[in-house]
Amino acid sequence: MIKVIVCKDYEEVSDKAAEIMLDVVKSNPKAVLGLATGSSPIGLYQRMIKDHQENNTSYAEITTFNLDEYVGLNPDHPQSYHTFMHENLFNHLDIKKENVNLPSVLGDDMQANCDAYNELLSKYSINLQLLGIGSNGHLAFNEPGTPFDSVTQVVDLVESTIQDNARFFDYDLSKVPTQSITMGIENIMEAEKILLIASGKNKAEAIYQTVKGEVSTDWPASILQRHQDVTVVVDEEAASLL
Repeated sequence: MIKVIVCKDYEEVSDKAAEIMLDVVKSNPKAVLGLATGSSPIGLYQRMIKDHQENNTSYAEITTFNLDEYVGLNPDHPQSYHTFMHENLFNHLDIKKENVNLPSVLGDDMQANCDAYNELLSKYSINLQLLGIGSNGHLAFNEPGTPFDSVTQVVDLVESTIQDNARFFDYDLSKVPTQSITMGIENIMEAEKILLIASGKNKAEAIYQTVKGEVSTDWPASILQRHQDVTVVVDEEAASLL
């Protein structure tokens, strides 16, 4: 069941997403949150920080799981998702370090890291999973063609994703990660509630396929039609084909 909320612009999308997120955090101080990186959630994270500072909303008992991390970047690398999450959210909340979870990319055995993350996820129930969406309909780094029963795995990034990411690495393609560890589609679908946010015309086709298209691995996000509680918050441009 997908509920679509169309907002005027990115600021309104962030306001609405924050309302949904904070409702979960305030009604359940021990909530487990699935979090995303990228440009889409930054406005939401800014509102969570502002609310924490102004209203003292506590994250001391909140647990978080991130969707993905680049293989080949140390956690302290400026472009790692570990760094992104701490700079854009965790450093500004009272969340405990031990309650923050991202896939480990340390060591040589990435499959063991994937298995460990799956094992950890199996011990929790994610109350709210936040998602962005790729222009090709990818969820986390689950690109088109990914089986719907996939769990945490190492993926090779497609060429378009590597090119898109080059801007974060001074356009030096030799520095851009070519693999990541990502939660699988099955992991994402196990969340109690899903919140997907998107803005901009380049996301319009992906949003159309997610909400109204055929359920197909050609558009990974289309599987969300089979989840019991999904809210899609989009701006007018991203909703333009609905």
